[in-house]
Amino acid sequence: MSEARDSLLAALAAEGSAVVALSGGVDSATLAVLSHLALGERSLAVTGVSASLSRHQQSLAESVLRAHPMPHEWLATDELASADYRRNGPDRCFHCKDELYRRLRQLADARGFAAVLDGTNADDTGDFRPGRRAAESYGVRSPLLEAGIGKEGVRALARELDLPVADEPASACLASRVPGTIQIDAGVLSRVEAGEEALREFGFSAFRVRHHGDLARIELPAAQITRALEPDVGGPLAERLVGLGYRQVAVDLRGYRPAGLAAPFDPDRDLAFLSPGAR
Repeated sequence: MSEARDSLLAALAAEGSAVVALSGGVDSATLAVLSHLALGERSLAVTGVSASLSRHQQSLAESVLRAHPMPHEWLATDELASADYRRNGPDRCFHCKDELYRRLRQLADARGFAAVLDGTNADDTGDFRPGRRAAESYGVRSPLLEAGIGKEGVRALARELDLPVADEPASACLASRVPGTIQIDAGVLSRVEAGEEALREFGFSAFRVRHHGDLARIELPAAQITRALEPDVGGPLAERLVGLGYRQVAVDLRGYRPAGLAAPFDPDRDLAFLSPGAR
């Protein structure tokens, strides 16, 4: 057993009992499995299900549960009911996490669980994350962060635990693909999800479909851009996305960047259009 794993198990055992937010990503999955190892039936993994959680993320959570059976529940959440969330301002994540953490705290209090935990890691502190404010307001703890474990450390732990998501690319919620100039609704989130599922079916990885109204701006790792521009791939891919309601489909030649939504782009310089249509 690694020193980091041993230390985390001891810290989690000291909680006595816990509800763990399980999104399906490697951070939350690693924490949920360790919590179960430390606490057994006194640990409950909970996945919040809403329009902003893709079916792919749900399938990742299911794969973790198959590999490591543990007490788990699906919890319906509804951030879209909040006008502040739909407005898609800079604090959108706060309103999403406020809904999730409020529900998790209510569940924990009603069932007698001592702690509510999430998978925030030490590398997450450098980003603007208004959701952390919601975590603090409901007393949500972040054991990976508290232990100073960053993303690579989490992946190492996940491999020790033989987790199926150990090397899964990071993936934020579907709403993170939508710029603040566009309000969020279920239709927008569904279109983004369907677009990314098309990319997955075409064999791409670590991608984003950035939603700009009529334009779908595809971000891919640099090594995959050339393939996307090949007519026998780019043509059918563009047809799929146009069929979802996009008028224009383009590949961002600068490649995939986690913060790519916020970066401005020049259509003539930065984008390679896969579909016809006025620019």
